[in-house]
Amino acid sequence: MNWTFTSLPAHLGHDDEHQTLPHAITAKARNYRSGETTVHSHPRAQLLYAGSGVMRVETEVGCWVVPPVRGVWIPANTAHRVIMLGAVEMRTLYIRPDAAPDLPEVCCLLEVSPLLRALILALLEEPLAYDRTGRPGRIADLTLHELHFLKIPALYLPMPGEARLHRLCQVLVDNPDSRETLETLAEQQATSSRTLARQFKRETGMNFRQWRQQARLVEALGHLANGMPIARVAEKLGYRSASAFTAMFKRALGMEPNRYFVAEGVEN
Repeated sequence: MNWTFTSLPAHLGHDDEHQTLPHAITAKARNYRSGETTVHSHPRAQLLYAGSGVMRVETEVGCWVVPPVRGVWIPANTAHRVIMLGAVEMRTLYIRPDAAPDLPEVCCLLEVSPLLRALILALLEEPLAYDRTGRPGRIADLTLHELHFLKIPALYLPMPGEARLHRLCQVLVDNPDSRETLETLAEQQATSSRTLARQFKRETGMNFRQWRQQARLVEALGHLANGMPIARVAEKLGYRSASAFTAMFKRALGMEPNRYFVAEGVEN
């Protein structure tokens, strides 16, 4: 994927009032059956949240799966694309950068609190160019305040900056059932496995095994949140059995996959 290309669909363009109004924060609701956006960016920071359904958000530095209890924070002018893993009720906050200068400067996954969910829905009920001095303005102020108290979960997939390794990793993301070893991948790259291992560690902070497991976990979460049976998820990720996949999932996340979204508060 070419992350230097930032084509903007019409509904996401810079002429969108959500980007140009003087309001510190605006909200947008949009429903999708499935599909994906092009790679694009916004002049405002963005909190992407799914009222229902699951999204995957990709940038040049990482990949996040977003179930309804979470959102992705995307700083202003960050190239990204959004992949809808089935039907999605997308709810978006656009935040003027100077209105929240101390919020994260990099993309990250956020746990969306019940209060923030209620505030997003309340702001969506108001006109786009809402009265900044009345009740809507107070809802907007409280929304900005609540953003500072959201927790940042650890699970995400870092992507390397080096172009050749980035392309290799993108192939592995697109083919999570791949059984390629570090040695065979190094041979394809005309390098040694030791050199490739060093590149993985330097570029992602993980060794190859850890990174591929993380890639499979991120992919698995999208399928599980959409209600896919565990045996089918295991098959799609290249595991020989559901029990092998379940054992890996429990080691990584501390619980079995059939309990994860119950614990997270998501109902399939």
